[in-house]
Amino acid sequence: MNEILEKAKQNMILKEKFLSQYACKSEKGLWLKEDIEDIRPIFYRDIDRIIHSSGYTRLIDKTQVYSFIQNDHITRRVLHVQLVSKIARTIGRSLILNEDLIEAMALGHDIGHTPFGHKGESLLNAICEKENIGYFCHNAQSVRILQDIEGLNISMQTLDGILAHNGEILKNKYEYNMDKTKEEFKEDLYKTFHKKGYSKEIIPATLEGSVVRLSDIIAYIGRDIEDAIIVGVVKREDIPEFPRKILGDTNSRIVDTLTKDVIINSLEKPYLSFSPDVFEALMELKEWSTEKIYNSEKANANYDRIEKLFNRLFYFYLEKLNEVDVKEELKKNTITASERVLYNFVSKMMETENAEIKRIIVDYIAGQTDKFFLNECELYLE
Repeated sequence: MNEILEKAKQNMILKEKFLSQYACKSEKGLWLKEDIEDIRPIFYRDIDRIIHSSGYTRLIDKTQVYSFIQNDHITRRVLHVQLVSKIARTIGRSLILNEDLIEAMALGHDIGHTPFGHKGESLLNAICEKENIGYFCHNAQSVRILQDIEGLNISMQTLDGILAHNGEILKNKYEYNMDKTKEEFKEDLYKTFHKKGYSKEIIPATLEGSVVRLSDIIAYIGRDIEDAIIVGVVKREDIPEFPRKILGDTNSRIVDTLTKDVIINSLEKPYLSFSPDVFEALMELKEWSTEKIYNSEKANANYDRIEKLFNRLFYFYLEKLNEVDVKEELKKNTITASERVLYNFVSKMMETENAEIKRIIVDYIAGQTDKFFLNECELYLE
């Protein structure tokens, strides 16, 4: 690398000398496999690789809460990860943490989400349990897509933050394990796929990972309420009095209150926390949202139909793939475009890691967008 590029490389990490003692600097970054020399710091490279990945591109047509409502203002998964990134970077900059690492984690944290959001996730998990091939968790699947399916070289710290993000868990003290090793990360990933409920036990390796984990909740709690108001599931005045008084009754006020409260209560500390009143109000708001929004009839519309389609498509693929040699099929000019996509995916997965066919089918369905999934069902099942 010539002198000018070497200076450019140093300029890109110049700001890191001012980071908090609790921040994860680029020099601490760990590759899981060797990488080429580059002027970009390790976590900056992670950002670029994630946003150029196919998994990230597909987030544009993946459900956040509402699957079958045609409204351009309803949040999709790609917007959600951007909102998480922005909120997390605001907190990270205020606490003088590594914003590059935060952005990489935030943009990659939901790549493993299935079509039809958490409904699809629960259905794929049920199939995995039924077929004795472990469990399905979107956070672990996000790591699997980036690392195994797309074969990207992403740092251990970024992948760990993605694995540990679980935004369904609300805590009032978010800590981290600064001594976590590559081997411990790999063990966490393995156990998430093979031990029921293990995802809830993971502690991130960095404080940046805790920031993203907490920011996930801040990003969706108010935004999902706004979406629910747009589609007529709730009214603004339905928001309970205590959370409305403490946090506000709009997404803007809720995000502002929660973000500032975290900063005030976490500055120069090796953990993140909310003040007691804000945490209590957030807990109540989350419980109310679960009952009135996430468990609402409109949020679960067509669930029975989707459940049948997930099962039928899985077993259709399984029967089809057990009947053919995909490598031989790929040599034919008579196969359809849909079959070619499927066979190419299966062939690649069998070559790269020799995964069993049932898990490969789960991977294939998990990577589909809502539209692609429905098109496959229309093509093969209906």
